[in-house]
Amino acid sequence: MITLLDENFSQINQFLSEKSFSKIFILVDENTHEYCLPILLGNLETEISFEILEVEPGEEMKNIQTANHLWEILTEMQADRKALIINLGGGVITDMGGFVASTYKRGIQFINIPTTLLSMCDASIGGKTGIDLMHYKNMVGTFSFPEQIYVYTKFLDTLPANELKSGFAEMLKHGLIADKKHWEDLIQLNDVDVLGVESFIAKSMEIKQEVVNADFHEKNVRKTLNFGHTIGHAIESLCLQNQNPILHGEAVALGMICESHLSYLESLISKEDSDLIVENIQRYFSFINLSDFKDEEIFNLLLNDKKNTDEKINFSLLSGIGSCVFDHECNTDNIKKSLDFYKELSGF
Repeated sequence: MITLLDENFSQINQFLSEKSFSKIFILVDENTHEYCLPILLGNLETEISFEILEVEPGEEMKNIQTANHLWEILTEMQADRKALIINLGGGVITDMGGFVASTYKRGIQFINIPTTLLSMCDASIGGKTGIDLMHYKNMVGTFSFPEQIYVYTKFLDTLPANELKSGFAEMLKHGLIADKKHWEDLIQLNDVDVLGVESFIAKSMEIKQEVVNADFHEKNVRKTLNFGHTIGHAIESLCLQNQNPILHGEAVALGMICESHLSYLESLISKEDSDLIVENIQRYFSFINLSDFKDEEIFNLLLNDKKNTDEKINFSLLSGIGSCVFDHECNTDNIKKSLDFYKELSGF
């Protein structure tokens, strides 16, 4: 399902030649339209007619209004159930494009061509699609696998440094929850650049895919992929609500610092391991100012997390470097202490 593309994109062309799609719709945002679409179109060899669907970039556009707009366009263009959507972009495009495809006429086929490190290593893999509801992350969505995922790592050359780091956070997470050596290899990097991370992308994709294969509908072990995301999503949602959005990976890095310390407070890992993890994440990511957010606001969002049941806040926490437990109900005082720990570290 995951294919590394050659220079001529021959794998996509072969896929299209073997299918009988009625029409192709290529979903892009303004950035991938400018930097990535010309590369795709320059290598695309097919007689199937296609249309370009463009949306504005940013998490704030991943909502029901944008999805509805895309459904309307597909309807106006008479897209049938044999149409194909190609999602060319980062996590927002693959999340939303997959959601639109999996719901339009009860489901049409789609493929993902991730253009960011975050999307390559995480968002495009696993069949989770979704949009945000109000300011809650990914509250509406489906489980729906893309037909194919095609990865062209040279798209990373178009990324600004902060976007590259955003994806690196998910790579660090993969190592922390499932592969100690992957974590140790990644923290040897002095800087997060394309040359440094490129050789580790395949391993990160492999870790994510193995977890998904074991538990597609997130009933058990797939929940470990949410490490760093419970607190991270809450802060990301608050920043979005304040119209000061942060990148997903920045929120996950914050979440991993808090939840590593929380793992220690819950007696799951040693203080030594917690400190080691926190120190290394700090090396790559700047602190986010939480002083504008009240604890009650954060806890309200934590209570609305999708993993919760019976109004209990469930976390995926580390049981060691390279291992993770899920559905761990935390002491409320310890959650607050983990947030205070981050605030003290940041100095805000």
